[in-house]
Amino acid sequence: MKKIIAIISFIALATSAMAQTAEEIITRMDAEMSKHNESEGFAMTMDMKIIFIGTISSRSYILGDKMRIEANRDGKDFVTWSDGKTEWSYDSEKNEIEITNAKPKEKSEAESDTKMFTGITDGYDVKIDKETPTEWHIRCKRSKSNPDKDAPKKMDLVVAKGTYWPVSLSTSVTAATVTMRDLSFGVTEKQVTFDEKDYPGVKIVDKR
Repeated sequence: MKKIIAIISFIALATSAMAQTAEEIITRMDAEMSKHNESEGFAMTMDMKIIFIGTISSRSYILGDKMRIEANRDGKDFVTWSDGKTEWSYDSEKNEIEITNAKPKEKSEAESDTKMFTGITDGYDVKIDKETPTEWHIRCKRSKSNPDKDAPKKMDLVVAKGTYWPVSLSTSVTAATVTMRDLSFGVTEKQVTFDEKDYPGVKIVDKR
Protein backbone atom coordinates (compact mmCIF):
# COMPACT_ATOMS: atom_id res chain seq x y z
CA MET A 1 0.00 0.00 0.00
CA LYS A 2 2.81 2.40 0.86
CA LYS A 3 4.36 1.81 -2.57
CA ILE A 4 1.04 2.59 -4.28
CA ILE A 5 0.66 5.81 -2.28
CA ALA A 6 4.23 6.76 -3.13
CA ILE A 7 3.59 6.19 -6.85
CA ILE A 8 0.37 8.24 -6.75
CA SER A 9 2.19 11.06 -4.95
CA PHE A 10 4.99 10.98 -7.53
CA ILE A 11 2.53 11.15 -10.44
CA ALA A 12 0.64 14.01 -8.77
CA LEU A 13 3.85 15.98 -8.25
CA ALA A 14 5.06 15.32 -11.80
CA THR A 15 1.71 16.39 -13.26
CA SER A 16 1.73 19.53 -11.14
CA ALA A 17 5.23 20.39 -12.36
CA MET A 18 4.07 20.07 -15.97
CA ALA A 19 1.10 22.40 -15.45
CA GLN A 20 1.42 25.73 -17.21
CA THR A 21 -0.31 29.05 -16.80
CA ALA A 22 -2.09 30.79 -19.67
CA GLU A 23 0.69 33.40 -19.72
CA GLU A 24 3.36 30.72 -20.12
CA ILE A 25 1.45 29.01 -22.92
CA ILE A 26 0.99 32.28 -24.84
CA THR A 27 4.65 33.21 -24.35
CA ARG A 28 5.67 29.86 -25.81
CA MET A 29 3.19 30.36 -28.67
CA ASP A 30 4.73 33.77 -29.42
CA ALA A 31 8.19 32.16 -29.47
CA GLU A 32 7.06 29.52 -31.96
CA MET A 33 5.48 32.12 -34.24
CA SER A 34 8.57 34.35 -34.07
CA LYS A 35 10.54 31.59 -35.81
CA HIS A 36 8.80 32.75 -38.99
CA ASN A 37 8.97 36.16 -40.63
CA GLU A 38 6.88 38.19 -43.06
CA SER A 39 9.25 37.47 -45.97
CA GLU A 40 7.88 33.91 -46.02
CA GLY A 41 4.35 35.17 -46.50
CA PHE A 42 1.40 33.80 -44.58
CA ALA A 43 -2.11 32.45 -45.10
CA MET A 44 -5.13 32.52 -42.82
CA THR A 45 -8.81 31.60 -42.89
CA MET A 46 -11.41 33.97 -41.46
CA ASP A 47 -14.98 32.99 -40.64
CA MET A 48 -17.53 35.76 -40.08
CA LYS A 49 -20.84 34.69 -38.54
CA ILE A 50 -23.17 37.61 -39.24
CA ILE A 51 -26.62 37.96 -37.68
CA PHE A 52 -29.48 37.34 -40.17
CA ILE A 53 -26.96 36.53 -42.94
CA GLY A 54 -25.01 33.46 -41.85
CA THR A 55 -21.35 32.51 -41.99
CA ILE A 56 -18.99 33.81 -44.65
CA SER A 57 -15.54 32.24 -44.88
CA SER A 58 -12.51 33.64 -46.66
CA ARG A 59 -8.91 32.55 -47.10
CA SER A 60 -6.18 35.21 -47.36
CA TYR A 61 -2.68 34.79 -48.80
CA ILE A 62 -0.17 37.60 -48.25
CA LEU A 63 3.39 37.93 -49.52
CA GLY A 64 5.07 41.31 -49.29
CA ASP A 65 2.85 43.87 -51.04
CA LYS A 66 0.84 41.18 -52.78
CA MET A 67 -2.36 39.61 -51.51
CA ARG A 68 -5.09 37.23 -52.64
CA ILE A 69 -8.41 36.70 -50.85
CA GLU A 70 -10.80 33.88 -51.75
CA ALA A 71 -14.39 33.80 -50.51
CA ASN A 72 -17.54 31.83 -51.22
CA ARG A 73 -21.09 32.84 -50.47
CA ASP A 74 -24.25 31.01 -51.53
CA GLY A 75 -22.21 28.90 -53.93
CA LYS A 76 -20.63 31.91 -55.64
CA ASP A 77 -16.85 32.32 -55.76
CA PHE A 78 -15.18 35.68 -55.24
CA VAL A 79 -11.43 36.18 -55.58
CA THR A 80 -9.46 39.41 -55.16
CA TRP A 81 -5.79 39.99 -55.94
CA SER A 82 -3.80 43.10 -55.09
CA ASP A 83 -0.18 44.15 -55.57
CA GLY A 84 -0.55 47.38 -53.61
CA LYS A 85 -1.28 49.45 -56.71
CA THR A 86 -3.76 47.44 -58.77
CA GLU A 87 -6.64 45.22 -57.72
CA TRP A 88 -8.31 42.41 -59.68
CA SER A 89 -11.72 41.15 -58.52
CA TYR A 90 -13.30 37.97 -59.89
CA ASP A 91 -17.06 37.33 -59.65
CA SER A 92 -18.03 33.78 -60.71
CA GLU A 93 -21.71 34.68 -61.11
CA LYS A 94 -20.92 37.46 -63.59
CA ASN A 95 -17.98 35.52 -65.01
CA GLU A 96 -16.15 38.82 -64.87
CA ILE A 97 -12.87 40.26 -63.58
CA GLU A 98 -12.89 43.93 -62.67
CA ILE A 99 -9.61 45.86 -62.51
CA THR A 100 -9.41 48.92 -60.25
CA ASN A 101 -6.85 50.93 -58.34
CA ALA A 102 -5.93 49.14 -55.11
CA LYS A 103 -7.03 50.27 -51.68
CA PRO A 104 -3.77 50.45 -49.67
CA LYS A 105 -5.49 50.07 -46.28
CA GLU A 106 -6.62 46.50 -47.04
CA LYS A 107 -3.12 45.08 -46.74
CA SER A 108 -2.48 46.75 -43.39
CA GLU A 109 -5.80 45.45 -42.07
CA ALA A 110 -4.91 41.87 -43.00
CA GLU A 111 -1.52 42.19 -41.32
CA SER A 112 -3.21 43.66 -38.24
CA ASP A 113 -5.52 40.64 -38.02
CA THR A 114 -2.54 38.29 -38.03
CA LYS A 115 -0.71 40.29 -35.37
CA MET A 116 -3.68 39.79 -33.06
CA PHE A 117 -2.24 36.34 -32.38
CA THR A 118 0.91 37.82 -30.83
CA GLY A 119 1.50 39.90 -27.71
CA ILE A 120 -1.93 39.07 -26.29
CA THR A 121 -0.72 39.22 -22.70
CA ASP A 122 0.30 42.88 -23.17
CA GLY A 123 -3.28 44.11 -23.17
CA TYR A 124 -5.37 41.24 -21.86
CA ASP A 125 -5.91 39.28 -18.67
CA VAL A 126 -5.72 35.62 -19.66
CA LYS A 127 -6.74 32.35 -18.06
CA ILE A 128 -7.21 28.75 -19.12
CA ASP A 129 -10.93 28.28 -19.64
CA LYS A 130 -10.86 24.64 -20.74
CA GLU A 131 -8.31 21.96 -21.49
CA THR A 132 -8.55 18.90 -23.74
CA PRO A 133 -5.98 16.18 -24.46
CA THR A 134 -4.83 18.14 -27.53
CA GLU A 135 -5.65 21.83 -26.89
CA TRP A 136 -5.71 24.67 -24.38
CA HIS A 137 -8.72 26.99 -24.56
CA ILE A 138 -7.74 30.39 -23.19
CA ARG A 139 -10.13 33.25 -22.38
CA CYS A 140 -8.62 36.71 -22.92
CA LYS A 141 -10.32 39.74 -21.33
CA ARG A 142 -9.20 43.26 -22.18
CA SER A 143 -7.37 44.69 -19.18
CA LYS A 144 -8.23 48.08 -17.74
CA SER A 145 -4.70 49.24 -18.52
CA ASN A 146 -5.04 48.44 -22.23
CA PRO A 147 -4.55 51.80 -24.01
CA ASP A 148 -6.39 50.58 -27.14
CA LYS A 149 -10.04 51.09 -26.23
CA ASP A 150 -11.07 49.83 -29.69
CA ALA A 151 -9.56 46.41 -28.96
CA PRO A 152 -12.09 43.60 -28.50
CA LYS A 153 -13.36 43.25 -24.93
CA LYS A 154 -12.73 39.53 -24.97
CA MET A 155 -11.19 36.89 -27.20
CA ASP A 156 -11.05 33.11 -27.14
CA LEU A 157 -7.68 31.63 -28.07
CA VAL A 158 -7.08 27.94 -28.76
CA VAL A 159 -3.49 26.65 -28.68
CA ALA A 160 -2.34 23.17 -29.75
CA LYS A 161 -0.49 21.12 -27.19
CA GLY A 162 2.89 19.82 -28.27
CA THR A 163 3.45 22.41 -31.00
CA TYR A 164 2.18 25.49 -29.12
CA TRP A 165 0.79 26.66 -32.44
CA PRO A 166 -2.38 28.82 -32.48
CA VAL A 167 -5.41 26.84 -33.63
CA SER A 168 -7.90 29.70 -33.67
CA LEU A 169 -8.72 33.12 -32.25
CA SER A 170 -12.36 34.22 -31.94
CA THR A 171 -13.93 37.51 -30.96
CA SER A 172 -17.19 39.41 -31.36
CA VAL A 173 -17.66 42.67 -33.22
CA THR A 174 -20.80 44.58 -34.12
CA ALA A 175 -23.47 42.05 -35.17
CA ALA A 176 -20.86 39.40 -35.96
CA THR A 177 -18.53 36.79 -34.52
CA VAL A 178 -15.13 36.56 -36.18
CA THR A 179 -12.85 33.53 -36.02
CA MET A 180 -9.32 33.44 -37.44
CA ARG A 181 -7.92 29.96 -37.95
CA ASP A 182 -5.59 27.74 -39.98
CA LEU A 183 -2.72 30.24 -39.84
CA SER A 184 0.30 29.08 -41.81
CA PHE A 185 3.54 30.49 -43.19
CA GLY A 186 4.95 29.96 -46.66
CA VAL A 187 3.25 31.61 -49.66
CA THR A 188 4.49 31.55 -53.27
CA GLU A 189 4.43 34.35 -55.85
CA LYS A 190 2.00 32.33 -57.96
CA GLN A 191 -0.50 32.17 -55.10
CA VAL A 192 -0.72 35.97 -54.87
CA THR A 193 -0.26 37.00 -58.52
CA PHE A 194 -3.19 37.43 -60.92
CA ASP A 195 -2.72 35.55 -64.18
CA GLU A 196 -5.33 36.11 -66.88
CA LYS A 197 -4.46 32.72 -68.42
CA ASP A 198 -6.02 31.03 -65.39
CA TYR A 199 -9.43 32.49 -66.37
CA PRO A 200 -9.99 31.83 -70.08
CA GLY A 201 -13.21 33.27 -71.48
CA VAL A 202 -13.78 35.60 -68.52
CA LYS A 203 -14.79 39.17 -69.33
CA ILE A 204 -12.19 41.74 -68.25
CA VAL A 205 -13.49 45.17 -67.17
CA ASP A 206 -10.78 47.79 -66.57
CA LYS A 207 -12.06 50.63 -64.39
CA ARG A 208 -8.72 52.26 -63.52
